[in-house]
Formats: sequence, C-alpha cells, structure tokens
Amino acid sequence: MSSNASRVIPMEQNSIQRSSIVKRALLAILATAFSLALFALTIEGLARAVFDNGMDFDLEMWKYARDLKRVSAEPAIGHEHIPNASGVYMGVPVNINSIGLRNREVAPVSDNAVRVVMLGDSLTFGWGVKEEDTPSRQLETVLNRAAAGALKYDVINTGVGNYNTQMEVAYFLTKGSELKPDIVVLNYFINDAEPTPRRHKVGWGEYSQAYVVLASAIDKVSRIFLGRADWKAYYRGLYEAGQPGWTDGQAAIQKLARFCRERGYKFVIVNYPELHELKHYPFPEVTGVVEKLAESEGVPFLDLRPSVEDLVPETLWVSPSDAHPNKIANARFAGAIAQTLTRSYPELFADTASVATVAK
Repeated sequence: MSSNASRVIPMEQNSIQRSSIVKRALLAILATAFSLALFALTIEGLARAVFDNGMDFDLEMWKYARDLKRVSAEPAIGHEHIPNASGVYMGVPVNINSIGLRNREVAPVSDNAVRVVMLGDSLTFGWGVKEEDTPSRQLETVLNRAAAGALKYDVINTGVGNYNTQMEVAYFLTKGSELKPDIVVLNYFINDAEPTPRRHKVGWGEYSQAYVVLASAIDKVSRIFLGRADWKAYYRGLYEAGQPGWTDGQAAIQKLARFCRERGYKFVIVNYPELHELKHYPFPEVTGVVEKLAESEGVPFLDLRPSVEDLVPETLWVSPSDAHPNKIANARFAGAIAQTLTRSYPELFADTASVATVAK
C-alpha cells in the first residue's frame, strides 16, 4: 500500500466519525423536540380536560377575547366586537349584531320611542348572564312595563369587556352617537380607571389554554406570596394622585358631558359597586370622587350599592369564583337606574306609571 493510500483511510474514517456524530446530534435534537412537543400537548390536554369546565373566568374571558374581539381601526377605542360573531361563554350564549353590539339589531329612530344608550364594560355587556338578563335589557323591560302612554323605551347595550372609561367615550364620540340617543348612561366600575389596554400577541399564548391557566396561577401566587398588591390595594392605587388612567378617565368624562350638552343628549353617570363586600364597603372614597366629578359637570349620579346592600354578596355573583353581577343583581340595578332616569328627566318619562313599583 502506498503512503498516499495509508493517509486516505484515516481521513475517510474521520469523515465517517464526524458524520455519525452529526447524525446522533440531529437525532438527539429531534428526540428532544418530540419530547417537548409531546409534553406540551400533554399539559395542554390536561389543562383542557381539568380546568376547562366552561365556567373558569380566566379561560372564558380568553376565549371571548379570541373569538369575539378584534383590534379597532380607531386607536382610542383599542378593541371592539367582531360583527355577527357568536359563542358560548360562562355557559350562556353571546350573539353580536351587525354593528358589533351584544344587542338585537338596532331599529331606526322612532318618534314614539325614547332611546337610551348604555356605555360600559363587561358589567354592562352582561358577562355571565343571558342577553335578556343584562342591565340594559332589564332596564328596558322595567321602563316599558311602566309605560302607560304611546311612548316606548329602547335601551341599547354598547358594553364591551375590558373597556375603560376612555374607550367607552371614544366609542361613543366616533360611533355610538350615530345611534341618536335621547339619554346616555355611562356605567362606571372601579377598574375603569385602568390605563387603556393594548393587545400584545404572546406566541402560543394566543392558542394555548395551558398558558392561560399557568399565567393565572402565577398571578394569584404572586399576590399571595410575593408581595404584589392585593385587589383592594390595587383598586385604591388606581385613584392615587397622578395616576394616568384616572387622570385620563376624568378628562374623558368631562369631554362626554360637554359633547352631550352641545347636542342636547341627557346624561347620567351610574356607579356599580364591587360585589365582594357590600355592608362595609371598602371603596367609599372612590365612589365619592366619581360622584364629585359628576356634580362638577352638573350630571345626575347614581350609586347602585344601596340597591343590593341588603343581600349576601355571593348571591349576586355569576359563579362562586366570578363576582360579575348575575340576573338578581342586574334586576336590582335596572330598577334603581329606571327610578333615577324618571326622577332626573321627567319630561321623557311623563307616560310612565309607578316605576318604583314595577322595579321591585
């Protein structure tokens, strides 16, 4: 054998060895990727089988956002409902009409109908209750039962989950005013002072229920053990001096009040209570600052807490883990709103009989 041939054989052996190492490495990578994918699918399957019973608040809200919402073309609105979309969330059907509202199709303006437009978030939307049990529909029922003359009352639900006051006002100024209301009701909840949320895609979190379950668990653990503010401290913190959400929220309310005055729309602000503690309510100062703002704008104000404070809080929730108002709470709220509307604007309710009696 020549010396050249003797050198070629080791080179070939080295090449074969390198090729074998590369193959083993690729197989290891593929095996690891397969194992991770199998693990992820197993965790996803467990999350869907164990946690997804149709009544988990975080999962149902995630599905609602995924299925029924889209980014709005108006940046100030943020997100909006997809027209004609539908689904089942918290065990109840949700149908969105052709203009993006959880409402029947809106009829043309009529001379013999008083139109009330309800602005709000998930409470106004009616999270966890049937459409007929939302505050808007129950208010309409109360008003029309009390109507003794030719006038009828049309209440339009424009509520969207995760809206804050700024978004609600932006919606009304750009779209909602086209509904030509006689009365605008701004339904206010304590978390409406949060900054406007922006949609951020988070990879597989857009599709994974396991991601939602894990993120929710981390949030709960961090609040209990890692010093994150509890829900009471969090809500109070939204109203501290200089907080941008409340600062912008006040400006939005003032802007809406001015807009309504200029166009002759009647305007009412309704404050919804946080339903965990009612007799010894932990946020009277927050209710007070909202009421003070309403008074400064000459706008009638209604605090709904007295309408439900005689009831056990848990009897007003849509589920044991979700304190959104249920049918019972919304019935009480609708009755109180009806009384405030008739008292504040009697010229629009001259034909209503005893709303106080009907509302009970």
